Amino acid sequence: MLDTETATLKQTEQALNDSARVLALQCDVSVPAQVQAAIDQVEKKFGRIDALVNNAGVAVFKPIGETTFEEFRYVLGTNLDGAFLCSQACIEVMKKNRHGSIVNIASISGLRASTLRVAYGTSKAAIIHLTKQQAVELGTIGIRANVVAPGPVDTEMSKLVHSVAIRSDYYDTIPMNRYGTPEEIANAVGFLCSPEAAFINGQCLAVDGGFDASGVGIPTLRKHQDGSI
Repeated sequence: MLDTETATLKQTEQALNDSARVLALQCDVSVPAQVQAAIDQVEKKFGRIDALVNNAGVAVFKPIGETTFEEFRYVLGTNLDGAFLCSQACIEVMKKNRHGSIVNIASISGLRASTLRVAYGTSKAAIIHLTKQQAVELGTIGIRANVVAPGPVDTEMSKLVHSVAIRSDYYDTIPMNRYGTPEEIANAVGFLCSPEAAFINGQCLAVDGGFDASGVGIPTLRKHQDGSI
């Protein structure tokens, strides 16, 4: 586990309580030297890397005209550069066994545009294409790459930025009429990392309750599924 927040790392490490299988390292994934040093420690402890999940993410929600270049680069630095750097470092270890799975975490914001997401949405759309590049190039040496695009999920980040009104709007637009859970996203990631997904490569799996499929969505019409209007 790599994270910039020492307190979060320590808390999670203690909760898992498995020093033989858990390694918690402080690392800023947007800094090449820190990433390489962390992956070197991972290889030293475990001897191999079978799967990488690029889950580190930050967000700045502002209109295009109010988003500074520094904020734009901050978001892309973690969300996109971080995925590139961690993948690059892990690939060198995976190559030794000609086997591995990379799962990049994008977002439904990478598939469909929305307001206030010029940095976040752009970074997630880029991750989806980065995944395809990885899949095409690395598949020949036994390394798969796929991407999970979550819809609205009950995470700490969403709780901070989604007001009651926003949550209500999402409920109206998502056919399953609820947010996803972190466990549901983790299950999809676990599957893509597993042998059961051995022939899945270069794919984007939207775990979103049907949000992307619904398009614009007219909640009022969905209330009359019997055909009446």
